[in-house]
Amino acid sequence: MSWDKEDVPSWKVYAATLVSLFFGIILALILIRIYNYVTLKLCYSQTILRGKTVLITGANSGIGKETALDMARREARVIMACRNTDKAEQVQKEIIAQTKNTNVVVRKLDLSSMKSVRQFADEINRTESRLDILIHNAGMANTFGKKVTEDGLEVTMATNQYGPFLLTHLLIDLLKKSKPSRIVIVASELYKFARLNLNNPNPIEGLPAYLYYVSKYANIMFTLELARRLEGTGVTANCLHPGMVDSGIWRNVPFPLNIPIWLIVKTCFKTTKEGAQTTIYCAVSQALQCTNGKYFSECQETQLRSDVANELLGKKYWEICENLVQLKHNDPHI
Repeated sequence: MSWDKEDVPSWKVYAATLVSLFFGIILALILIRIYNYVTLKLCYSQTILRGKTVLITGANSGIGKETALDMARREARVIMACRNTDKAEQVQKEIIAQTKNTNVVVRKLDLSSMKSVRQFADEINRTESRLDILIHNAGMANTFGKKVTEDGLEVTMATNQYGPFLLTHLLIDLLKKSKPSRIVIVASELYKFARLNLNNPNPIEGLPAYLYYVSKYANIMFTLELARRLEGTGVTANCLHPGMVDSGIWRNVPFPLNIPIWLIVKTCFKTTKEGAQTTIYCAVSQALQCTNGKYFSECQETQLRSDVANELLGKKYWEICENLVQLKHNDPHI
């Protein structure tokens, strides 16, 4: 006796479809994870940074924490520039305990506040004799929190782009004094899903999650123009895609939207240690001593889309950034 499809109760058809879909998704996620593992590249550089100073923003969690740990193992003086200093001090203790490097310090920095950036830079310039590596790692993906900072800037753009832009200017003389030195900017392949509207560079009414993508697009434009301006100074600037990393950056996504995100993150994304590898590579690899204005992924140079690498647009955006962060006449200019 054979059954026609019409004879099967509809709820059983729906249930079977849902089960098939569920296991199909799980299989796809597992395959993605396997692919990420196979293609993963690690930084094998044995460079020792004794006598060098490394400044890392957002070093109290995620790939910033792993980067700080690696730099401390290489015997560098590590400056952890963090908004949450209580959490940073706990991480500082962990790093010192694991590496036996006591030359790890915490400094208060809120990149969304231009006042905080200036106070932080003043302290660094006053107390530090050198700065060999500046790593712009801190980032946020605003979801449904406050949208505008005290400076009138959209909070994601301020934290991920405008704060780092101002900080780079205020520390550039110390970097030049310490040459050869490096600036490393953590961007993302998510830039490919965005466009930067130069007519609206402070998109307060923009979709919060999408603005994270825009900020990464801006990071790359900033890096390339920065590199052009630093040619011949002994300071290099490069940016990178760390991969999709389980770093907690989407932790502010509300329930129940966070459930599918959690599933994807835990099955597909890199660990923070894996995600820090390209940052570390750009910071310490001897092969990159003179490399400037490049974009890296999986510890190797990667091609950028032509629109984000447009030199004319990069120059225009630089001028826009100077105005938005209210760069002063007596500030260091690059």
